[in-house]
Amino acid sequence: MAKLYFKYGAMGSSKTAQALITQYNYEEHNMRVWLIKPATDKRDGVSLVRSRIGLEAEAEALGAEADLFELFQQRCADVVIVDECQFLAPEQIDQLRRIVDDLDVPVLCFGLRSDFQTKLFPGSRRLFELADSIQEIKTICDCGSKATVNARVDGDGYVVTEGAQVVLGGNDCYVAMCHRCWRKAITEHKKVKLHRH
Repeated sequence: MAKLYFKYGAMGSSKTAQALITQYNYEEHNMRVWLIKPATDKRDGVSLVRSRIGLEAEAEALGAEADLFELFQQRCADVVIVDECQFLAPEQIDQLRRIVDDLDVPVLCFGLRSDFQTKLFPGSRRLFELADSIQEIKTICDCGSKATVNARVDGDGYVVTEGAQVVLGGNDCYVAMCHRCWRKAITEHKKVKLHRH
């Protein structure tokens, strides 16, 4: 029986790499994968999914108005893999749930749980409500503790606490931190080192 999976983690936890490895594993067994991502994410181009470790694949980029259930019925796939699922609209998460329930096709969603202010993204919130399986992909803070916060850092190296929920970026403006270090950086107005490669 198919399931809806939500695999989440902080920035740098290898979510995209795991999504692409999962795609490879399905395709190695001659199964057809519908790899999708929200059109919001244009960091690596409109239709490219790229991990920080260099894995990449072409994906279908879909806007917030796209009906994923209807589109899936026009595709010929055995599984759906979604990268950056936090940017999907809650209604699109419902549509993915319907693919699982009505068509018995597994859907694997990879993304962030919360934003730079530690607030849930709407797509992630809906996945927490609907997913059959929820798994945290762990990464660590510079202090060695588990990272749970996606700290946004300005050009001077200070943690940002205000602004739009969605500002696309990677190692150039975000760093994964534990909650204690995040609060300490804010209260002590300490500079944070970004992990640029």
